[in-house]
Amino acid sequence: MFSLFVGIIIIDKRIFANNNTMTEENINSAWERATKVDNFDSNQFRKDACGAWIIRSHYGQRDSVYGWEVDHVYPQSMGGGDDMENLRAMQWENNMSKGDDYPDYKAVVQSEGNKNVRKEGQFTVNAPLQATLKKLYDIK
Repeated sequence: MFSLFVGIIIIDKRIFANNNTMTEENINSAWERATKVDNFDSNQFRKDACGAWIIRSHYGQRDSVYGWEVDHVYPQSMGGGDDMENLRAMQWENNMSKGDDYPDYKAVVQSEGNKNVRKEGQFTVNAPLQATLKKLYDIK
């Protein structure tokens, strides 16, 4: 029997969360690209591309409904890298659901009012971002 440690370790400005290595710069950049919501403190609260709430201090916290991770829009398995244009903040369950799907993917958490709820939805990476990633990664 074994246990799985899920948490955050900081070493030399690199952050290891759930077997993902991201620099503080990448994490901050992804957060800055998340959607700001009127009448909410954008330093603490934002929404991901699927409309789910995320809380800045909950980065890497898979035990929080507001936890989030850095998503590679164009998956690493397909040749995507850690370029800022390819990174975005995504509620952790939505990131897990998206997996290696591109440009269409499924999300499992969205917001209703000021809370997150389990609600499946189909999403597509927006056309301008697809065009940027096509040039960046020579996507056919």
